[in-house]
Amino acid sequence: MDADQAMVIALSEARDAEAHGDVPVGAVLLDGSGNIVARGHNRREEFGDATAHAEMLVISQRSRELGDWRLTGHTLVVTLEPCAMCAMAAVWARVDRIVYGAADLKAGAAWSLFNIPQDERLNHTIDLEHGVREAECRALLEDFFTRRR
Repeated sequence: MDADQAMVIALSEARDAEAHGDVPVGAVLLDGSGNIVARGHNRREEFGDATAHAEMLVISQRSRELGDWRLTGHTLVVTLEPCAMCAMAAVWARVDRIVYGAADLKAGAAWSLFNIPQDERLNHTIDLEHGVREAECRALLEDFFTRRR
């Protein structure tokens, strides 16, 4: 599965977040063969947990499944640019690549505000690709916040 196809699944996950009042962010994790091995969406409101971001949930799910925190060879696909917490979790997990749709100019830590995944001072760096289905990802977020205001 390529990044565009994976983003379609991540967008579907993002829509599921709205069912429990969460910001519509979805993520999928691909293994080295391009197979989806984890998928999820924001669940902060549902779980009452500030760390229940889509990215954190799929990283945790896959790590538990493998019995290993190292996710070498995996690609994280997410509808919104990861925040500092999620970007650093991807670094700690040794993810190879992050693909995201919409930039997050206020809290993005994979290029916009910070670039944690490519900071060479860290023990691992991650390849980045941005703008995949960007208009769809951005529209989903804008529609959500327009309805909430």
